[in-house]
Amino acid sequence: MKSETVPAELIEHLTSISALDSAKAQQLVEEVLSFYQEAVEQYITRRHSECQFQGLANSQIYTLISQELAQRCFAAPALSERQIRRIIYG
Repeated sequence: MKSETVPAELIEHLTSISALDSAKAQQLVEEVLSFYQEAVEQYITRRHSECQFQGLANSQIYTLISQELAQRCFAAPALSERQIRRIIYG
């Protein structure tokens, strides 16, 4: 997320309730938002690589990723008006 899209009030709030300065608060918000904007495909490939590095077998990885996907929020993909209509009306 670009720094100009983080509301100034949020940065001010974080600096007033924590020991963070405005630069660190800005960085923290950007990291959190970036974390939740990861697409499903990116998450799957990233987690697969991480799990392989840990020595897990693919069968274990697939089960783990499936469980994790059910617990995680993902950014919605960009949809055209036509795609939105098709979701609504089939």
